[in-house]
Amino acid sequence: MNFYIVIPAHNEETCIKQTLDSLVSQTLLPKQVVVVNDNSTDNTKQIAEEFTSNHNWISLINTTSSDKHLPGSKIINAFYKGYETLDQDYDVICKFDADLIFPTNYLEQLALHFKENHKLGMASGFCYIEKDKQWVLENLTRTDHIRGALKAYRKACFEQIGKLKPSMGWDTVDELLARYHGWELLTDKTLHVKHLKPTGISYNKASKHLQGEAMYKMRYGFIITLISALKLAYKKGNLSLFNDYMAGFFKAKKEKLPFLVSKKQGDFIRKVRWKGIIRKQISKK
Repeated sequence: MNFYIVIPAHNEETCIKQTLDSLVSQTLLPKQVVVVNDNSTDNTKQIAEEFTSNHNWISLINTTSSDKHLPGSKIINAFYKGYETLDQDYDVICKFDADLIFPTNYLEQLALHFKENHKLGMASGFCYIEKDKQWVLENLTRTDHIRGALKAYRKACFEQIGKLKPSMGWDTVDELLARYHGWELLTDKTLHVKHLKPTGISYNKASKHLQGEAMYKMRYGFIITLISALKLAYKKGNLSLFNDYMAGFFKAKKEKLPFLVSKKQGDFIRKVRWKGIIRKQISKK
């Protein structure tokens, strides 16, 4: 299978070499890798250039955007800068972060999953972070959710969901829309991916408000947003984030921001969310 990979990168000099080293060491090499150097002020560009000079299937795009870490629009806009340079001769398109170390069989194993199940729209491994000199499962990792750091989409699925939304919540709405269109998702717990910089480590106050905004734009409604915000704040070990999330939700509602999904898709999303909430409550009994 032809894997095309786009890697948005902003000031990733401490990590990106390890990420690219792990990709050039794959048992199934990607056909194309594009690094999008997004307004970096460190040595990200120079490190990427070392790989482009040694591997003709790795390319570098330099772009200028905000130097603020705003999850969603910034990273997806950078993704599209790279995606637009690619041809359409791919089977799987990947959006990978520049702070990951992949096991050598990662792409080969994903290819097997996609070949075995033609309804499989998205797949990934599990993220591990270093804690007390040991690699442990990152607490945001779930079996029913593919982390935004390591998304891999079958081409037909990617196109049917309308590709990626330049908004906070893009890495949740993509899965919900994939399920809406009948695609399946898979997370392979045997594929341990080292995540060098835990999610959210550089988020600012505005970023945290965007989480609640995303819940509004996905048509969660008040009650599901309330439950989701509380759960996410608890998982991140900072219950004060709950106030940030809810403030973002109410601000988006007041401003009547445009939704990311249609009303029909929103109805489906709420049903999926309620089923998940009820199922988890039953499993605890």
